[in-house]
Amino acid sequence: MRKLFSVICLLFLLVASVFIGRSLRVQAGPLQQQPTGSIPTVTSSPVGPVVIVTSEYDQINVRAGPDNTLYPIVGVLVAGQRVPALGRTPGGNWVQIEYPGVPGGTAWVYAYLVRLEGNIPIVEPPPTPTPRVTPTIDPTLAAQFIIELAPTRLPTYTPPPPLVIPTFTEAPVGQLSASVPMGLVIVGMAVVGLFGMMISFLRGR
Repeated sequence: MRKLFSVICLLFLLVASVFIGRSLRVQAGPLQQQPTGSIPTVTSSPVGPVVIVTSEYDQINVRAGPDNTLYPIVGVLVAGQRVPALGRTPGGNWVQIEYPGVPGGTAWVYAYLVRLEGNIPIVEPPPTPTPRVTPTIDPTLAAQFIIELAPTRLPTYTPPPPLVIPTFTEAPVGQLSASVPMGLVIVGMAVVGLFGMMISFLRGR
């Protein structure tokens, strides 16, 4: 009896699955045909003023601002690439371009590496990035390199003794006339000496 009941249940499930499958096919209906027409594609040709990378360089750097040292590199452009131009610096050395993928969607290229087509206005450069960490000096470490020099006593200055300049006083005119010249005294003594020598010579004969 139980086996007969099991067979009946199994047949009922098979018949029910067949009817359910047919009803689903009827509801789905035939597949709709997909359109075969051409779908327009969006071209990447920029509209308006553009810059074109010259063929002299394989690629050029794209920076976050108009300076080689103050702003980091955010990307590159290859030779012949065309990108929309938005503005330029007051001196005309840098050109602001549209560059998706960076903060603000704009970046800067050096004007002498690209060719500009069209007129662009003058724009203000972005503020320079501030360093994340302000460098500080450890006072304990800096004190190890400070050399303290002992004060040295400056040499004392001793003034030299006063310079004594000898002064010669002229003798009175009256004394010069009364005194005997020294030359005359010498000549007189020579004459006396010669005279004495003559007397000694004569006595010896």
